[in-house]
Amino acid sequence: MILSTTPQIEGHPIREYKGLVTGETIIGANMLKDLFASIRDIIGGRAGSYEKVLYEAKETSIKEMMERAEALGANAVVGIDIDYETIGANSSMLMVATSGTAVVI
Repeated sequence: MILSTTPQIEGHPIREYKGLVTGETIIGANMLKDLFASIRDIIGGRAGSYEKVLYEAKETSIKEMMERAEALGANAVVGIDIDYETIGANSSMLMVATSGTAVVI
């Protein structure tokens, strides 16, 4: 499966458009991670635990989108967009949504 944020893939003409595909992941951040992130905000540095959660959520969302594209018979997804949003009480949940166009190249 070829994935691209561009609307086409150079050297590979699109033969068929299969439609819009999406992937969504909602993941909660726990209080321990919040505590360590707060400490890092004060003393400086990167919040590695949050970065790991963010990476995992993004990868899960992309994987879900790819699976939906494969189910449509696509071998590529173009025009991919990745959105991040906090939701829930006190913004305690992170949502990662991916979308793109499933195509056959």
